[in-house]
Amino acid sequence: MEVGAKMLGIIMILEATMVSLLLLVPTLPHSLSARLIVDQPFDVRKFLSTVSRYGVVKDIADNSYVPATIPDACVPIHLNLVARHGTRAPTKKRIRELDRLATSMQLLIESAKEHKLSLDRVPSWFFGWTSPWKGKVKGGELIVKGEEELYDLGIRVREKFPSLFSEDYHPDVYAIKATQVPRASASAVSFAMGLFGGRGTLGPGKHRAFAVTTETRASDLLLRFFDTCQNYKNYRENEEPAVEKLKEPVFDEITHAMSGRYGLNFSRQDISSLWFLCKQEASLLDITNQACGLFIPTEVALLEWTDDLEGFILKGYGNSVNYRMGLPLLKDVVESMEVAIKANKEELPSGNYEKARLRFAHAETVVPFSCLLGLFLQGSEYNLIQREEPLELPPRPPKKRNWRGSAVAPFGGNNMLVLYSCPAPKSNKYYVHVLHNEHPVPLP
Repeated sequence: MEVGAKMLGIIMILEATMVSLLLLVPTLPHSLSARLIVDQPFDVRKFLSTVSRYGVVKDIADNSYVPATIPDACVPIHLNLVARHGTRAPTKKRIRELDRLATSMQLLIESAKEHKLSLDRVPSWFFGWTSPWKGKVKGGELIVKGEEELYDLGIRVREKFPSLFSEDYHPDVYAIKATQVPRASASAVSFAMGLFGGRGTLGPGKHRAFAVTTETRASDLLLRFFDTCQNYKNYRENEEPAVEKLKEPVFDEITHAMSGRYGLNFSRQDISSLWFLCKQEASLLDITNQACGLFIPTEVALLEWTDDLEGFILKGYGNSVNYRMGLPLLKDVVESMEVAIKANKEELPSGNYEKARLRFAHAETVVPFSCLLGLFLQGSEYNLIQREEPLELPPRPPKKRNWRGSAVAPFGGNNMLVLYSCPAPKSNKYYVHVLHNEHPVPLP
């Protein structure tokens, strides 16, 4: 997919429309890495990369800086939201993988018995384990926890910006967009039920109907650009084998350690599938003492790092094609703010212009968009991005890193850009307040 405008061009559009970024701190890096703290109890649910549940990780932040205070006279006039769908069930492909894991686990036990090896160190749940999703022929749907995540987010957004959501719903005032994938549109519905709850006449909750619009996968340039960009598809196909090669030493190391720990002849694929099971059990079922219990904390940190490496290289700052393909989405955000500024200058009455544009998509959408905003950078990295040069890979634990999938794009992860109008002596001045997972973030 060829994109004519570059990041610099988008920034120039912002300047031309008198939209200036309200930086929340001068130059401090956005770091969410201070989580392996010795004196805190280890919670594996905070180390699941992009499989992390929103409610578990959304408030994990670096508190070493204090955001600038928005002046009392400034009022929000428009909100852009780009959100990932909520927590979902494993896909059909992954369900089959878990079925194969159950077979492999049984064979590991049988092999140990045949060789008269002790099974005393093997956890009791391991014997006869079957997948919680065994027999399911469908997958990938938004689960109840995911519905609740987005519903609660909608309520919090309304409470945080009451003046933006004070008037009656109209689809031209509150535009809600989602990809064609059901878990994304279901997330949009859940969010809007929270956002507009109590404002209608339907049922005990006084809900009201609202519209969610979608594009076909083949034509969704704004929210599924990763499906329409052939350059990205080619890059990903060529790079995936190299990414797997990068991860192999970690899996080999952990495979060797766990084989010795439990007396079972684990393969690298067994460890990979057990790690996937750990993430599904912990995030979807709140079970942390089975598959996750097989790994010690340092192994969890390494496995999370391998997931983060993959996300960084194939979706994030690893190559400029990853985020350049999201420029149409950024352009759409900017244009929506231009329209809001024009309406504000013309003093149009409420109900005659858009107040919010709410989008629900995928990690493959949120991650590139976060990169276009320059989030999770530090030091001179922003200069490299401006030259479209790849960054160094996130360092291996125990070294700290800014890039963590659980912070960048957990289930329900989101970016909000809130446009404020602030009185000035001769004319209004406009500012953009950027929030990631509901927390103010500095921009480079």
